[in-house]
Amino acid sequence: MIEGWCVWLTGLPGSGKSTVAKALHQKLKKNEIHAQILSSDGLRKAITPDPKYTDEERDIVYKAISYIAKLLTKNSVNVIIDATGNRRRYRDKAREEMKNFMEVYLICPLSVCMERESKRIDTSQAPRGIYEKALKGKSKVPGFGAPYEEPLNPELKLNTERLNPDACVKRIFDLIVKKKT
Repeated sequence: MIEGWCVWLTGLPGSGKSTVAKALHQKLKKNEIHAQILSSDGLRKAITPDPKYTDEERDIVYKAISYIAKLLTKNSVNVIIDATGNRRRYRDKAREEMKNFMEVYLICPLSVCMERESKRIDTSQAPRGIYEKALKGKSKVPGFGAPYEEPLNPELKLNTERLNPDACVKRIFDLIVKKKT
């Protein structure tokens, strides 16, 4: 059995992870490559229906994401992880557990992320107004009150302030094809 691959899209909330994940999924589908999107926001709602975004809760959610992705890839399912993964250890653990792991860092200035988040209509299961709540001291958001540890050696770094989602998808798709051939 051939193991699947895993691409973890990481970056600050509002950096474009969900948009890029959905567009990548569509491109893969058009090329007859099956993949499953694993969203931290979707999983969090299943595991913690009333999320608090504590460090302990984040540890649980990211361990679950890595475990599910590992099971899927071992069973020949390709995985796109759409998750901030604010601590490097979360993404490093996934890399250790999966043979065909790729990390893609979506770089975007905090101010742009905050602007995008305030205007988005489709939240892709993410809570609304996260930066607004953080500004009022009611929550901690990675990059604003909670740490975000940038990847040290991602396979790709993509600036989503400069690159549109299609350009990001093209580069990620090319990475996948290169790694799998």
